[in-house]
Amino acid sequence: MQSTDLGNKESGKIWHRKPSPATRDGIIVNIIHNTSDYHPKVLRFLNVAFDGTGDCLIAGDHQGNIYVFDLYGNRFNLVQRTAQACTALAFNLRRKSEFLVALADYSIKCFDTVTKELVSWMRGHESSVFSISVHASGKYAITTSSDTAQLWDLDTFQRKRKLNIRQSVGIQKVFFLPLSNTILSCFKDNSIFAWECDTLFCKYQLPAPPESSSILYKVFAVTRDGRILAAGGKSNHLHLWCLETRQLFRIIQMPTKVRAIRHLEFLPDSFDAGSNQPPLPLVKVIEDLPKNKLSSSDLKMKVTSGRVQQPAKSRGSKIQTRILKQDLTGDFESKKNELPDGLNKKCLQILLKGYGEYPTKYRMFIWRSLLQLPENHTAFSSLIDKGTHVTFLNLQKKYPIKSRKLLRVLQRTLSALAHWSVIFSDTPYLPLLAFPFVKLFQNNQLICFEVIATLIINWCQHWFEYFPNPPINILSMIENVLAFHDKELLQHFIDHDITSQLYAWPLLETVFSEVLTREEWLKLFDNIFSNHPSFLLMTVVAYNICSRVPLLNCNLKDDFEFFFHHRNNLDINVVIRQVYHLMETTPTDIHPDSMLNVFVALTKGQYPVFNQYPKFIVDYQTQERERIRNDELDYLRERQTVEDMQAEVDQQRVEDEAWYQKQELLRKAEETRREMLLQEEEKIIQQRQRLAAVKRELKVKEMHLQDAARRRFLKLQQDQQEMELRRLDDEIGRKVYMRDREIAATARDLEMRQLELESQKRLYEKDLTENQAAVAKEMRADADAYRRKVDLEEHMFHKLIEAGETQSQKTQKVIKENLAKAEQACLNTDWQIQSLHKQKCDDLQRNKCYQEVAKLLRENRRKEIEILNAMVEQEAKKWKEAEGKEFCLRSAKKASALSDASRKWFLKQEINAAVEHAENPCHKEEPRFQNEQEDSSCLPRTSHLNDSSEMHPSTQISLNRRAVEWDTTEQNLIQKVRNLRQRLTAQARHRCQTPHLLAA
Repeated sequence: MQSTDLGNKESGKIWHRKPSPATRDGIIVNIIHNTSDYHPKVLRFLNVAFDGTGDCLIAGDHQGNIYVFDLYGNRFNLVQRTAQACTALAFNLRRKSEFLVALADYSIKCFDTVTKELVSWMRGHESSVFSISVHASGKYAITTSSDTAQLWDLDTFQRKRKLNIRQSVGIQKVFFLPLSNTILSCFKDNSIFAWECDTLFCKYQLPAPPESSSILYKVFAVTRDGRILAAGGKSNHLHLWCLETRQLFRIIQMPTKVRAIRHLEFLPDSFDAGSNQPPLPLVKVIEDLPKNKLSSSDLKMKVTSGRVQQPAKSRGSKIQTRILKQDLTGDFESKKNELPDGLNKKCLQILLKGYGEYPTKYRMFIWRSLLQLPENHTAFSSLIDKGTHVTFLNLQKKYPIKSRKLLRVLQRTLSALAHWSVIFSDTPYLPLLAFPFVKLFQNNQLICFEVIATLIINWCQHWFEYFPNPPINILSMIENVLAFHDKELLQHFIDHDITSQLYAWPLLETVFSEVLTREEWLKLFDNIFSNHPSFLLMTVVAYNICSRVPLLNCNLKDDFEFFFHHRNNLDINVVIRQVYHLMETTPTDIHPDSMLNVFVALTKGQYPVFNQYPKFIVDYQTQERERIRNDELDYLRERQTVEDMQAEVDQQRVEDEAWYQKQELLRKAEETRREMLLQEEEKIIQQRQRLAAVKRELKVKEMHLQDAARRRFLKLQQDQQEMELRRLDDEIGRKVYMRDREIAATARDLEMRQLELESQKRLYEKDLTENQAAVAKEMRADADAYRRKVDLEEHMFHKLIEAGETQSQKTQKVIKENLAKAEQACLNTDWQIQSLHKQKCDDLQRNKCYQEVAKLLRENRRKEIEILNAMVEQEAKKWKEAEGKEFCLRSAKKASALSDASRKWFLKQEINAAVEHAENPCHKEEPRFQNEQEDSSCLPRTSHLNDSSEMHPSTQISLNRRAVEWDTTEQNLIQKVRNLRQRLTAQARHRCQTPHLLAA
């Protein structure tokens, strides 16, 4: 196992040689972070999160250092220093290079791992965030703290919903189910709810777990198919829920040494039926047509839907890709309209004209691409760090907003604009201009600032040339276009003394936010941001032309002012169509696009200098405002000094009066208490007299009570002694009764035991008889088989058969003698058993009381031990005899084998002699007896029986067979005697234990 110390390095390799997992725990590398300061210490990693592929992970320590570890590329990089501990991390956002981190100040920030810049800053939690769950699409995220869970839109970084609960319940975890649109919320009271992500409609609630398994759920895990939920806590039990049937289907008990479960995770396995394998992505497979058919006018592709077979990754090889280039017309135009993130402005305009607006879920993404926001995190942070601008310290007094969060964001954004350019600190309509964008991007202040700055640079051109007056030049452009397209309406404005500062400037300074709803305003700015900056001015003209009917009916100035500051019954789609018509039909000499520059994006890294305003006027106003502010501060300081002195005099006067009043009250209180003391002393004397009389009465009563108590105690003691005597009499009688019952029960047990031994004896005799009958039957069968064999060989060896019969008689005699010995041994055993039974009967008859029974049983045990010793000696003799017989059996087997060989040789010699005689009858036969003697002398001698006489081979075979059968029968008898002796030994031990049990 390798060990990697990050130290003070910001990047490097994770391992320096090929990793090999440890043999026992499978660890590839151990990553530690030690500082090399004067007092070195170890920085602890608090949270870790993997991406969707598992090849990359992000980790944060308790000092706010966040590292990205690329396991596939063997690299680590320090991507952020947050200067505070991270409480949760999350990957798998829609933009793969971004990640979310929850910090100790209860905020959530989004950073980019490539640019290492802040993408968004989200606030709203009032306690530490301990969980972040990202939707499978990467569009939504759920952040969870102990008291609330919040749903965020990661495209706009706005909060969509907030889940508040009672403090007594508390949240354990809220997270998305994999591969679904369901949110699972788990609370500290073990209740689990499932919600629909889009509508937040409650789909179901899991039933309460059984009371027999008391677990407070703390950790949860879900399989990747979203079907099984595992829940555990401070217990060694683990609950498995089936989310399809919504039932608890299994309770797993961990080892007893496990006291609590801290973390759960499902691991992909080949035996889990695919429940933990994420499905392969569905993609579009494009097949190119042959190259000779490819042209700019006829470009066709066949598109089929299918699954991509993903090859296994290898460290030493890279996936080869091929880029197809098309040499078509219009490349220059497409490059001109190309936007960041792979969008095309021309295509977006076509889409906008077709649908009238951009999709809601992609609107913020498209706006950021259209405006080409640089996302200068460092520059914006420097503006924010300057704090709230003096001009906007009391913003809430002039613009009271219910939402304090929205007010803080507006104040912070306006302050950043004022620090960016001095003109914005004196622009009175800036809050009206910025408010709709602040409300839209309140969760991403960087994007909000850059959108407003881009709007001011491009769509607010020449607005500040006549500062502090409205932009007369811009209003003149609007009036010229209105005069060309609707002279009647302009004449109506002139007749009623309505200037462009009334019918145009209110719409511009509020960017139509006062006269349009949120949806209408978003639709309008979809078109404004997608066109030339002159589109905004044309929108003012179109709004007036589309409202000409109600405007022509207005005759009072107040009516005109009300009309241009409130919402009206007007279709925004008609207005937008009218704007496009004006953009196309307005002559070039009065068209605003000839006097306005084209769109220019903010510079990357640092924001551009904004100085398109009369600097001397702004400086003069700033100086005058500073002078007035200083004079006001001096006046306030002097006024405060006078008020402090007057307050001090008043305070001293009040304190003096209070002191005199307090002294008077103390004097009166002293006199009152003296009178009360005299009265109390008189009362005490009277109470003492009464107490003395009461003590005397109590003393007399105490003497009477002591006398009565003494008499009652003596009587009670006498009654207790009498009761104790009666109890002892009862106890003695009960003991005598129990002793008689125990003696009678022991006697009955001994009688029953005698009957059992008698029955066992009869059963053994029956078994022995059956065994003897079986042995006799087998011996008769063997004799029959032997006789049949003798009949077959009678024509060849008659003499040998006669000798064999004689020897067979001897063998039978020996067998009978051995059988008699065995029967005698059985009779001896039976006699011993009967003697034992007789002794038991005598003992039962003699034992009449408890002590005699115990004494006789001990004597019986001693005799049984002697019998057992005798039987053991007999057993040893039998085993010795059995070993001798086994030796004889082996010798007999050898003799049988030699006899067979001799017989075969004899038959062979006879057959050879017969053949020779048949071939040469006249040949003189030599005497064979001598040869036979010589040949037989070469054979080994056979073993002898007890009488040491030689036998015929066939007789020897039969005798050996019967000797084996007798040995088998004898072994069976010995085994039965051994079993009987074991049962008798067990019974004797039982009887030996009986007196001790009775004595106990």
